Amino acid sequence: MVQSVIVIGAGITGVATAEWLRRAGVAVTLVDRIEPGAPEQASYGNAGLLARCAVVPTAEPGLLGKVPKMLLSSDAPLFLRWRYLPRLLPWLVPFLKNSRPQRMAAISQTLAVLTGDSVDQHLALAAGTPAENYIKTGDYMFYYRDKSAFEHDSLSTQMRRKLGFDYEELDRATLTKLDPKLSERYQYATRFTDHGWLSSPADYVAALADFFVQSGGKFVSGEVAAIEGNSVKLHDGQVLQADKIVLAAGAWSASLARKLGQRPFLESERGYHLFLKNPSYMPSCPFMVTDAKFVVTPMRDGLRCAGIVEFAGLNAPASDAPIRLLKKRIREVYPDLTWQSEETWMGHRPSTPDSLPHLGPIKTAPNVICAYGSQHLGITIGPRLGRMAADIVLGKKVNMDISALDPDRFA
Repeated sequence: MVQSVIVIGAGITGVATAEWLRRAGVAVTLVDRIEPGAPEQASYGNAGLLARCAVVPTAEPGLLGKVPKMLLSSDAPLFLRWRYLPRLLPWLVPFLKNSRPQRMAAISQTLAVLTGDSVDQHLALAAGTPAENYIKTGDYMFYYRDKSAFEHDSLSTQMRRKLGFDYEELDRATLTKLDPKLSERYQYATRFTDHGWLSSPADYVAALADFFVQSGGKFVSGEVAAIEGNSVKLHDGQVLQADKIVLAAGAWSASLARKLGQRPFLESERGYHLFLKNPSYMPSCPFMVTDAKFVVTPMRDGLRCAGIVEFAGLNAPASDAPIRLLKKRIREVYPDLTWQSEETWMGHRPSTPDSLPHLGPIKTAPNVICAYGSQHLGITIGPRLGRMAADIVLGKKVNMDISALDPDRFA
């Protein structure tokens, strides 16, 4: 019987795992060098979406032909520091192989299970805690330049509909009734109901972590140096022990996993946000700007523009170009928008070549349960991934087929 667990990583997945285990009566220690909700956490800077319909993998058919053009354009939402390319190639090759239609269809089915009940999972995790005040529910929109752009995106829209995520099509007249400040650039949209978002992702995760500690859980501030057997060694010399260990350290999980004999094939999909404080206008719900590949989310005290993909590893400083592009794009959406001040951010989204997380025990270290690699869906699926990780720790049956999430699948 499992009586004690160490959870490494205090982002949304780690905090959720720790809290589900605490509720099951387990003594849980949550470890991270970064406080929950702090800006260095990937959970801090995301778009805040509980994106139920986010079932389309990052690697889509035809991507290989688009990448060179995107990399050479300053207006494309994909950036690469060319000196990093040799280190990226071992990840990039299997990533592109997953863009085949058959693989895309299989991956999307798994994503649909992971994302489909995300709003309910968040509501269940936050129920009775201060964190529930940060959850908002409503529509999620996709904005298109015109109907032909929508029709050109038929693969994605048909895939969502096939997997049970239906939508309503909106023409310009209907769209501007919902979003009257929208520029003429966008003439068409689709609306998905029963979605959600967070009014402050950072405060939401921090509130969950605070509740965990106040309810008997333990948080240890420190950087993990190694996992050895049932022990977790910190750089400051501390050694923690438990019956089981959950590795949920996001993009920083890879180095620890490799020491245990796993081949994680994990890459940092660096994401950026531009937060506009006290804007002159706020839309009623989040939306994806399809031609620019970024999301606009109304939050407490401001409007968050989040997206962009940059490959440059974990150590390179933030770039200026992605923020300049976000500023340009939001002006194309709302030409008359003004705001009092702004905040910029860059974080590391842990991405695998098949857009699916690692979940389950490592073969060479079966007492270590992986729960990382959620790419840009971390906040969406964090509570579900954490609940499944907790079930695995406790020896319970997980309520989905997790063979596609095998941590050793890239071996």
